[in-house]
Amino acid sequence: MEPNSQERRMMRRFDMRLPAIVRVEGSGDVYTETQNVSARGVFFYLDRAVSAGSKIDVTLTFPPHITLTDAVRVRFTARVIRVENPSPSARVGTAAMIEDYEFLRSNGAPDFLAALQKEWKATN
Repeated sequence: MEPNSQERRMMRRFDMRLPAIVRVEGSGDVYTETQNVSARGVFFYLDRAVSAGSKIDVTLTFPPHITLTDAVRVRFTARVIRVENPSPSARVGTAAMIEDYEFLRSNGAPDFLAALQKEWKATN
């Protein structure tokens, strides 16, 4: 971080690698993994650029070792507030501010995780 830059985060960030599905307006689903999460925001990498100000929908699962109970799925709408300019071959760092969220039924969690694992195997 630059010495003169001002820290703007209002909430503590937690380094959490959580499987996530990101839906960008006018585009399909993108499977990714969060890098950090706070009560008001999330940071992850995408394989395509998204403009700052874009609205996105994100679904992620908090596993039992974090919730200390069953896995919890959360879907939220967010607004992209920062995009890191990568080198041409790198993924795009994306920071988004959470605007609204809802908890989803947990009975779909295994299918959600299976879909992510299948997608990751296909891209690796």
